Amino acid sequence: MTSKTTPSGEAVATWLAHAGPSPRDYHGFVNPPVVHASTVIFDNLEAYQTRSQRYVYGLMATPTTDALTDTVTELEGAAGTVLTGSGLEAVTVALMSCVSAGDHLLVVDNVYGPTRRFCDKTLSRFGVEVSYFDSGVGSAIVDQFRPNTRAVFLEAPGSLTFEMQDIPAIVEAARPRGILVAIDNTWATPLYYRPLDHGVDLSIQAATKYFGGHSDLLLGTVAANEAALPMLQETRQNLGVNAAPDDVFMTLRGMRTLPLRLARHYESGLTVARWLVSRPEVKRVLHPALESDPGHAIWKRDFTGACGLFALILQPGSQAQLSAFVDGLSYFGLGASWGGFESLVTCPDPRSMRTATPWAEDGALVRLHIGLEEPADLIADLEEGLKRWKAAG
Repeated sequence: MTSKTTPSGEAVATWLAHAGPSPRDYHGFVNPPVVHASTVIFDNLEAYQTRSQRYVYGLMATPTTDALTDTVTELEGAAGTVLTGSGLEAVTVALMSCVSAGDHLLVVDNVYGPTRRFCDKTLSRFGVEVSYFDSGVGSAIVDQFRPNTRAVFLEAPGSLTFEMQDIPAIVEAARPRGILVAIDNTWATPLYYRPLDHGVDLSIQAATKYFGGHSDLLLGTVAANEAALPMLQETRQNLGVNAAPDDVFMTLRGMRTLPLRLARHYESGLTVARWLVSRPEVKRVLHPALESDPGHAIWKRDFTGACGLFALILQPGSQAQLSAFVDGLSYFGLGASWGGFESLVTCPDPRSMRTATPWAEDGALVRLHIGLEEPADLIADLEEGLKRWKAAG
């Protein structure tokens, strides 16, 4: 499934508008009801002992979670999907389903900070060896495989510094050796890149972001192929991972408008990014969909679109200049996360989150999420911010 059609030729926007249970299953109501459940009553002892009913306990599944998992599974082209309580939990459940004590895990160096923290602080405590690799390594990743390498974790592009990875080359190197490949694909969503179609085993979404789309829920999804699904499901069940029913419902609701929202984020993000390229206060814009970006060729080859998240590097300046730029912005909220309707700004320091590829830029990194506002208003806001940056120098 691309950003335009389903495998059957149906437009993805049309399909998502009707995905999930039929209204006829629920007395004609358009949206399925929210099932809040723990205990499920069985018809008889045999049904209880054999677990032959469709629903056996609220933690396992409900009609509400089925509606979302079925939708994500179809959208991802997966064998199955599990839901988690957050995007980070989706990452941790996926990784724990891939590795055991004594295994070696390779992680791309531009990975999300909390993912790195989980690998360094938790997986290592349970006897998993973790090492990091340059995002540009491509097929040469074979040189970093060890006899006990069990999995490779990708994030394309990295959600702070936006380097791409050659996913097909990494998959081609890993698959003959029985090494699993997982990816955090939140940036592109399955609308603009379907990892499982390219040989990836596990595709992760922080559904908190574009799936939900309104900054009012926490949820994660992990879609898997047939080989990776059994251990993924077992790990989720053994850990007791669950997603709140109201958040599940709101995620399904958000997905009805995902194609429209994402197209707007894509278009507006590029409009703002191209304007920033022309500004003398800006040293570089980090956005794979820009022709000038080092990862553009890979992005253009493999992806069918982009979202509203990218970064810029300011010319060298002071902390006072950075504060003047950020603190006076009107339409950009200063806050974590992204993927909602509103524009956001953060100023992370990648130097503390690199081990394989040191961050050597001398200007401040500013990450922007371009929301659903009018791009001209966002540009005017940023223009005033750059004037303040220059005046504070």
